[in-house]
Amino acid sequence: MSDENELDKPANAVMSDLVHGRIMHLPVSVDKAIEDFHDGSQEWRRLFSELFGTFFLVLVAAGGGMMGQAFPNTISRTDAVVAPGLMVFAIILFMGKVSGAHLNPAVSIAFALRGDFPWARVPGYIIVQLAGASLAAWFLTGVLPVSAKYGSNYPASGYSAGIAFVMELVLTFGLVSVILGTASGAQNLGIIGAFGVGAYIALAGLWGSPISGASMNPARTFGPDLLAGDFASYWVYVVGPIAGAVVAVGAAFLLRGQGGGASGSGAAQGALNTEVAKPENP
Repeated sequence: MSDENELDKPANAVMSDLVHGRIMHLPVSVDKAIEDFHDGSQEWRRLFSELFGTFFLVLVAAGGGMMGQAFPNTISRTDAVVAPGLMVFAIILFMGKVSGAHLNPAVSIAFALRGDFPWARVPGYIIVQLAGASLAAWFLTGVLPVSAKYGSNYPASGYSAGIAFVMELVLTFGLVSVILGTASGAQNLGIIGAFGVGAYIALAGLWGSPISGASMNPARTFGPDLLAGDFASYWVYVVGPIAGAVVAVGAAFLLRGQGGGASGSGAAQGALNTEVAKPENP
């Protein structure tokens, strides 16, 4: 049996193989990490990690527009859309193993639909993601003499909310596809996965931001909208990303079959070491 097939097994199946001798020399760290999946005492760390990471993502994403308004001609559109991609790359590297570095309600929902993340944890993740985004927007309005609306996302002038919705759906479909793909047994490449997600965010922003702002994240837009007191177009940035995430889960099933494998669950939950031992009888 290949390493890839072992990585695609559910965590309980890996443990069963270990007990029955079909896998030998399973590292202690893997055994411990599987137990951590169900260790509720660690949930506060995961939640803090999501709040912390989302705060810094929105600090950069919303900060680009607000800094550009406060200091004209200092931040270009290219700067504003590339910076969040680089920040996500950094966040995944420094805290991905703690919470999975979702940073996005659409991603949490996608992982749960895929079977890689417990539905019971989704509400908590979404709450702290929204809170982290709000804290970032609050901080930015405290240090900059401009409205938080300059850090939010809105349909472009001359374009309907429907067109912006379609753009957010398509962009998020691509983003979540990249995330689910790099979290699978076949494509879990560590630092390369983090680079892929960050690169996609930057590239999607470069071409998609003029129409919708390329939010791809209900939390990213929620924070600035809350501080600006303007939710007129917010539905676009909730329904679009979530719909795109659902389509991405369907595409992941067509590409790789059912989710819930050890590797995908490890990437989603942030606890499981994806290193799996060789089977005794390959």
